Amino acid sequence: MIATPHRQPVRIGAGAGYSGDRIEPAVELAEHGALDYLVFECLAERTIAIAQQARSKDPELGYDPLLETRMAAVLPAAIRNGVRIISNMGAANPLAAARKTAGIARALGLGDVKIAAVTGDDVLDVVRQGNFRFEESGESVASYRDRLVSANAYLGSAAIVEALAAGAQVVLTGRVADPSLFVAPLIHEFGWQMDDWQTLGQATVTGHLLECAGQITGGYFADPGFKDVPNLARLGFPIAEVAPDGTVVITKLPQAGGRVTEATCKEQLMYEIHDPQRYLQPDVVADFTQVRVMQEAPDRIRVSGGRGTPRTDTLKVSVAYFDGYIGEGQISYGGPGALARARLALDIVRERLALTGVETLELRFDLIGVNALHGDTLAAGHAEPYEVRARVAGRAESLAQAVRIGNEVETLYTNGPAGGGGVTKSAREVVAVQSVLLPREHVKPAFSLVEA
Repeated sequence: MIATPHRQPVRIGAGAGYSGDRIEPAVELAEHGALDYLVFECLAERTIAIAQQARSKDPELGYDPLLETRMAAVLPAAIRNGVRIISNMGAANPLAAARKTAGIARALGLGDVKIAAVTGDDVLDVVRQGNFRFEESGESVASYRDRLVSANAYLGSAAIVEALAAGAQVVLTGRVADPSLFVAPLIHEFGWQMDDWQTLGQATVTGHLLECAGQITGGYFADPGFKDVPNLARLGFPIAEVAPDGTVVITKLPQAGGRVTEATCKEQLMYEIHDPQRYLQPDVVADFTQVRVMQEAPDRIRVSGGRGTPRTDTLKVSVAYFDGYIGEGQISYGGPGALARARLALDIVRERLALTGVETLELRFDLIGVNALHGDTLAAGHAEPYEVRARVAGRAESLAQAVRIGNEVETLYTNGPAGGGGVTKSAREVVAVQSVLLPREHVKPAFSLVEA
């Protein structure tokens, strides 16, 4: 089933910018946005490793923990208004996510809803058996074999396009490159070729602008007195009106909070971009250097000029592995002399960890509110705070050693400076992530349909 090329602007809304994002802005878009598509981007690099751990305990888990809540909230309006949903909420288990969504659709009495699951990103077996090295450290992946948790390739748009062509109203994926979630419906609607590099480059600009949802409508942008944003408590998520040539207008619902300006678009355009001339994506190598951003009207910004060159022969794979345990303890001091007492507290814990032989791989001693973000150099010369929170965190090879770090902070209650309070302590397993480059022929994207 090949779509008839769409000649009117395609309207795509961003329903989420991360796993725990607000839900009501997406419902507002489904109800009032006159959308063709609503896309939820919910998958970070470590998120999928956590999802793989959940799936290992229960084969029907491993999808986004808010999948059920999101779908129950948004499906009625989406189906009623003909809005198709695309999301990577499938995480480590797209098939189970599709089955769960089908059950929700049945329970809501929504009739025959066609749901697709995109698979093929899980390449753990390939990575385990191959001779690969981590891009970041140069270490052999084989030396980590017993510690590996997951390996997921960044898929492009192709399998999503195929699922849409098969009539899917909801498409749930695992690891797909964030912009590709938005590029796919444009390829489907406009009939673009998969080697139309210039157009795919511009489409990637659109996907990159939308992928963080509220960041382009004023979230993560506001700075009172410098960059004011109205009504952030009701921040609306963005809408893209995309023309057949890929040119896009970014806007929002007029009643929603936030704002769309040249500045919000430019900040998001440069967000997490290493080389704007070669933004490596599975669909295309995008070039942002000629992008033009122009205000058409209040909360309407036209973006054009994205370009592209042929995609690479390899795909990035995020490889997650166990990397020890983190132990942490915190305690607060307030009033006159709070900073001196907090410094003394850290000195005590530093000496105690050495005296008692706590074995750590890394240690940090921070004064939150003083030097935790920018270090002592930038903190020097600033006024002394009235209150400060001391934090000690360390990484250890065993949980038992990690627990001892927080315990030493807790003993400051009765063995440290005056006035300490509000102690918290924790210890947890660490899942770290590095990447490898995998030849495309080792990755086999596919989709399956599940009908409600």
